[in-house]
Amino acid sequence: MTIFDLTLLAVGVSMDAFAVSIAKGLATPSVRPKHYLSVALWFGGFQALMPLIGYFIGANFITKVEQFDHWIAFALLAVIGGKMLYDCIFGNEEEVNLGTSYNFKTMLLLAVATSIDALAVGVSLAVLKVDIWVAVAFIGATTALFSAFGLRLGNMFGSRYKRGAEITGGVVLIAIGIKILIEHIA
Repeated sequence: MTIFDLTLLAVGVSMDAFAVSIAKGLATPSVRPKHYLSVALWFGGFQALMPLIGYFIGANFITKVEQFDHWIAFALLAVIGGKMLYDCIFGNEEEVNLGTSYNFKTMLLLAVATSIDALAVGVSLAVLKVDIWVAVAFIGATTALFSAFGLRLGNMFGSRYKRGAEITGGVVLIAIGIKILIEHIA
C-alpha cells in the first residue's frame, strides 16, 4: 500500500469522526484546548485502535461482527443525537446535553460509534500484509487532526446560532447513523 493509498484510507475512515466533531463544535458554546484534546484523543485513538483489533482478530470473527456492527453504530448515534434534540427542544437551559458533554461516557459512546467499521479495515490491512503499526499511527493522527479541525469549524458557526446549531448537531448525528445503516443494508 502506497502512502497515497494510506492517506486516502485514513481520510475516508476519519470522516464520521470529523462530522461528529463538527456537531459537537456546533453545540459547544466555548471550545477550550481540553475539548480539542478530548476529540483528538478519543476519536483518533479509537480510529487507530479498531483497525489494530481487526488486524489481530482476523477474518473469522469480523464476519460475525459485520452482521450487526452497523446497527450498533446506528443505535448509538441515534440515541445520542435524539438526546441532543430532546434537550434542546424540551430541556432546561442549565442541563448539560450530550452535544456539549465531553465526559467519559459520552466520548466513549461517540468514539465507538464512529470507529466500529474500522474493525473491517484492520482485517483488510492484514490481508494486504500492510505494516499495521504505520497504518494505525497514520489513521489515528489523521483522525485526530480532522476531529480537532471539525470541532473548530462547528464552533465557529455554532457560537453564532446556538439553538439552531444544537438542533443541527443532533440531526447530524442521527443522519450519520442512518448513513452507516443504509451503506451496510444496501
